[in-house]
Amino acid sequence: MSTIVIGLSIGMLLFLLAAGLTLIFGMLGIINFAHGALYMLGAYFAYQVAASFGTFWLALLIAPLLLALVGAGIERLVLRPIYSRAHEFQLLATFGLILVLEEFVRVVWGLQLRSIAPPPGLSGSINLFDTDISKYRLFVVCFGAVMVALLFFGIERTKLGLILRASSDNAAMAAGLGIDVNRVRTGIFALGAALAGIGGTIAGPMLPIQLQMGFTVILDCFIVVIIGGLGNIRGAVFGALLIGMTRAFGQQYAAEWIDIATYAVLVATLLLRPAGLFGIKVRTA
Repeated sequence: MSTIVIGLSIGMLLFLLAAGLTLIFGMLGIINFAHGALYMLGAYFAYQVAASFGTFWLALLIAPLLLALVGAGIERLVLRPIYSRAHEFQLLATFGLILVLEEFVRVVWGLQLRSIAPPPGLSGSINLFDTDISKYRLFVVCFGAVMVALLFFGIERTKLGLILRASSDNAAMAAGLGIDVNRVRTGIFALGAALAGIGGTIAGPMLPIQLQMGFTVILDCFIVVIIGGLGNIRGAVFGALLIGMTRAFGQQYAAEWIDIATYAVLVATLLLRPAGLFGIKVRTA
C-alpha cells in the first residue's frame, strides 16, 4: 500500500509539472526547456517564504504567484519577439533561461541543500491496512487530484477555457473576434509557470532543494508529455501516473533498473502509439 501511495504522489508531482509544460506547448507551440528551472526557482521561493514566515501554507500561496509573475515577464520580454521565428530560436532562448535562472539561484541561495518542513499535522505517518504511510504523501495525492479536477473544469467548462482553446486553435480568428491574443499567451505562460511553482513548493518537504533539481525532474516530465501526447492534459495525467508507479515499484523491487524501466515504457509507447496514448494522429497524405 505504501508503494502505491508513493507512486501516486510521484505521479501527481509529475502531473503538476507536465501539465504546465503541455499547456505551454499545446497552446503556444513552444517546448519550454526552462520549465525545470522554473520548478527549481519555485522550490527556492517556497523555501524562502517558509523560512521567513514559518508556514508552509503561505509558501504554497506566494511561490506560485511569484512564478506566475516571472512567467509573464519571460513571455513578454523573451518569447513574444520570437514567436514568428524558427523553433530553433525558441529552443535556444529557453535553454538560455536555464543558465540565467540557475545562476540567479546560485548567487542568492548558494550551493548548499535546503529543505522545507512538512506543515503541522502532515508530518509523520498513519497506519492504513497494517502499513505505515506518510501523511504528507497522502496530502500530495489528494492535492494533485484536486488540481487535476480544477484544470479539467477550467479548460473544458469555462468561458476562459474556451478563449484559451480558441486562441490556440486559430489565433487570427480569435483576434478578429476581439480577443487579445497576446494577453492570452501571457496568461498561458504565467499559468504554466505557476504550476511549476506549485510543483516546486509541493516537492520541498519530500525532496532536497538544490540547484540541479530541475534537470533531474524535467526528463521525466518530457517523458510524461510524450507518452500522453503533446499538448494533451488527459494524457499528462495518465502518463504521470504511469511513470510515477513505474518509479515507485522499481525502487521497491529493482532499484538499479528504474531508469531502464522508465525508458522502456517510453519506447514501447512510441512503437505502439507514435503520437502518444492520447495524441491525435496527423495524416501526411
